[in-house]
Amino acid sequence: MRGGGLVISSLADSLVRGVESVGDRVSETFFEPVVRLGVTGLARSGKTVFITSLVANLLDRGRMPGLVAQQEGRINAAYLQPQPDDTVPRFDYESHLSALTGPQPHWPDSTRAVSELRLSFKVRPAGLLAGLQGPRTVHLDIVDYPGEWLLDLALLDKSYDDWSRETLERIAQRPAAADFLAQIKAVDPADPHDEPTAQALARGFADYLTAARDAGFYDCTPGRFLLPGDLAGSPVLTFAPLPIDGASRRRSLHREMERRFEAYKAQVVKPFFRDHFARIDRQVVLVDALGAIHKGPQAVEDMRRAMGDILSAFRPGRNAWLSQMLLGKRVERILFAATKADHLHHLQHPRLTAIMEALTREARDRAKFAGAETAAMSIAALRVTTEEIRTHDGVELPCVRGTLENGKQAAFFPGELPEDPAHLLNPARKGADTWLGEEYGFMTFAPAHMSLRPGDGPPHIRLDRAAQFLIGDRL
Repeated sequence: MRGGGLVISSLADSLVRGVESVGDRVSETFFEPVVRLGVTGLARSGKTVFITSLVANLLDRGRMPGLVAQQEGRINAAYLQPQPDDTVPRFDYESHLSALTGPQPHWPDSTRAVSELRLSFKVRPAGLLAGLQGPRTVHLDIVDYPGEWLLDLALLDKSYDDWSRETLERIAQRPAAADFLAQIKAVDPADPHDEPTAQALARGFADYLTAARDAGFYDCTPGRFLLPGDLAGSPVLTFAPLPIDGASRRRSLHREMERRFEAYKAQVVKPFFRDHFARIDRQVVLVDALGAIHKGPQAVEDMRRAMGDILSAFRPGRNAWLSQMLLGKRVERILFAATKADHLHHLQHPRLTAIMEALTREARDRAKFAGAETAAMSIAALRVTTEEIRTHDGVELPCVRGTLENGKQAAFFPGELPEDPAHLLNPARKGADTWLGEEYGFMTFAPAHMSLRPGDGPPHIRLDRAAQFLIGDRL
């Protein structure tokens, strides 16, 4: 009887959530529309800086001429409100902005969990309705989440054995995996489960993932091994891939690892998809393409595959109002943005954009086929450099100048990106170890001291165009 009660309770709860969801969608559609913008990217792509600068420039829009509603003077006001999801941490916008614009500017802490912020606009309608209707309210809910968690969605379609086999094949030749591979050779998956052994294997695998990420690889799943949060040390994060040869016995190490892998999918990945990801209807994926190019062909190829995996997690398509109310949201627009464009002279920005378009071509084609709009561009959410031309050995070099982490000023020429992206992508696909005859440098600059005029947000590159693509049609 108790089991029947649980089933009825679960059904009732699902029904209530469904009714509330439909009610919310009706309200959003006909009264105060809500745009849920997901912001993600892999390590060091600049998610926190992007959101902070985007919000600051939407509140003070003096540097946003590419946002059509601002250009036409139709945005009467923009203001921050409490986010609608009471159980989701608020994105700490004020602290991050203070870090970037304070008397001692520094980069804020990176994304380590899901957070959210609501920015609301009072907007006058355009066109024929301009004289017939008053201003309306449009809410922008910005959802920040680690890209490593997004890659975990691909695990939902895999068994533990398949995941183990694919992972071990992929990392077999990577130096960073040598210690972990030696660990698993010393254990027999068919042996009885022993918790200290399981914990040692999980730590070894987590150490490999951290080293792989630092080396420029992007296929670092499960993502919570890198960002465990309050799950650190729990059984759901105490597993690792093991070589499989036939079925395993009950209570064996392999069987317990398999059980924990399935628990990870059920208790970590699925709730993230249900509670956050499945509700997004616009998405920006930030990519540190320059950092990958600096690390070499293998990092570029790994990044290209990761972009495909990321897009496979989306449900791209158009949000017709009836299907939105009854069947749930689908991602309408996806922007792939190469960050840190200010580390290049503007003469090279078209080449960086072309490389970004080539890297994401397959992913964008799949999204377009499903009905979603996609775009690729190069941006800098916060511009921290100035441009100059320097002469070296009789050759004029387009450089950028900025402040280093030690406070010193430096001018930098990173190398000339190829005009044809295939000159990068072909060696990457073939598994080359280095770029043939070329070197691409990379330098880390600190935020510059800035003095903002009233009405101006922080300086940026193409953040206004990114905002127009992502939300311009809803303002």
